[in-house]
Amino acid sequence: MATSSRIEWTEKTWNPVTGCSKLSPGCAFCYAEVFAKRLQAMGVAGYKNGFAVTLHPSRLEQPLRRRKPTIYFVNSMSDLFHEDVPDAFIEQIFAVIEAAPQHRFQILTKRAERLTLFAKGRHIPANAWLGVSVENRRHGVPRIDLLRKVEAKIRFLSVEPLLEDIGSINLAGIHWVIVGGESGPRSRPMKIEWARNVRNQCVQTGVPFFFKQWGSIGADGVRRSKSTNGHELDREAWRQMPV
Repeated sequence: MATSSRIEWTEKTWNPVTGCSKLSPGCAFCYAEVFAKRLQAMGVAGYKNGFAVTLHPSRLEQPLRRRKPTIYFVNSMSDLFHEDVPDAFIEQIFAVIEAAPQHRFQILTKRAERLTLFAKGRHIPANAWLGVSVENRRHGVPRIDLLRKVEAKIRFLSVEPLLEDIGSINLAGIHWVIVGGESGPRSRPMKIEWARNVRNQCVQTGVPFFFKQWGSIGADGVRRSKSTNGHELDREAWRQMPV
């Protein structure tokens, strides 16, 4: 079943696909991979393949059974546009999204090229929010231009984990930006000026900005547990959402 989420910018997760493979530096210490292998070791249903890409047709109708309007993060344990996910299965997921207009569905990918190819000539439901990960300049920033080509009501950026200063970015046609640091024992630091740079550009262009977390290493460079590391940037909780 779809499960409640601790991810601050969503309400529930829906995983009709699980498993993925590393693509860029943002994937280095993937939380989903660690979690999937843990669930596999526990014998949890649906994770017998560990972090290998696995389709779960039995999960497709889960959002249709819920009437209460809900924000779903689609495939928190995978990447919908992974090369091992057939177009036909992606089409089934979008058919469910369109059949559940009471919900909003957030789809995040690092495979922006395939997203663009898939979306070309296809109808994207208005309740499907499409986003790309932007962890650095080399791999992340080019995804923004690809996302901009997709006809979607809400296009968003997940600048997490923010691994370097991404410089000046073009936010035209972007409706929401999330920023966050990396968590976990091997997490890499996020400098406060990097986060400020993105926030300031959002403020200047009127794009809603959501500061998710510092991660395991705070602005002071000290490693600590996520629960005590705070969710504020310059003493302000940025929790803006697109309308």
